[in-house]
Amino acid sequence: MEELSFKLEIFEGPLDLMLNLIAKHKLNIRDIEISVLLDQFLDYLDKMQEADIDIAGEFVEMAAHLIFIKTAELLPKHDVEQLKKELSGRLIEYALCKAAAERLRRHFCGDTVFVREPLELPVDSTYRLFHDRYELLDSYTAVSSKTEKLKRDAKQIFKPIVAQTYVSVFSRLILVVRKLRTGEKVQVRSLYKGQTRSAQVAVFLALLELSKRGRVEFSEDSEYITMSRGEHSGTDTTEVSEE
Repeated sequence: MEELSFKLEIFEGPLDLMLNLIAKHKLNIRDIEISVLLDQFLDYLDKMQEADIDIAGEFVEMAAHLIFIKTAELLPKHDVEQLKKELSGRLIEYALCKAAAERLRRHFCGDTVFVREPLELPVDSTYRLFHDRYELLDSYTAVSSKTEKLKRDAKQIFKPIVAQTYVSVFSRLILVVRKLRTGEKVQVRSLYKGQTRSAQVAVFLALLELSKRGRVEFSEDSEYITMSRGEHSGTDTTEVSEE
């Protein structure tokens, strides 16, 4: 008959064994079922004896303590709950020490050096650099274009956009006032004719500003515009300030 062999886990002490049994059998560490824990504990000691492993005195002492608590549960007027709380407290304290030791082990660099856990730093994603428009165009074409032909096409598309000049509202405001100085009505559509999109927007805003100030009047169908009464005489472009 083949000899029985046992492959037992090695525990650092009785508390380590008890924590393993509690986790294995899903016991409540704050309200331990002593009878279940004692049976499992004694079963492990029996396997150690059958495997011819020397049992340390601290394991025997813990087994005797568990037997004492189980016996005390059968006796009347004995403070068993206090004994169970003390045992639970020892187990919880040992579990916390094991967890702390595991954290230190993960951050151990050798000798007596430990590294701290990485900190989460706030990330500022605001881009604060400024670039020339042609530099942006070159960057875009370098990233998006895979061939020289695509680069040339991209430049033809984007160059008119990045090279477009900005037309101020003030410049269009002066232009409208000069056209109205003759006292004749001016067709609104003629002010937009031949103008770039930026200039057309500037003309529109200039007309709104002059209308708001009461310097121009629109016809009923809004097709023509004239200088308001009292504005014909002494009107000078220098009187219009840029705001």
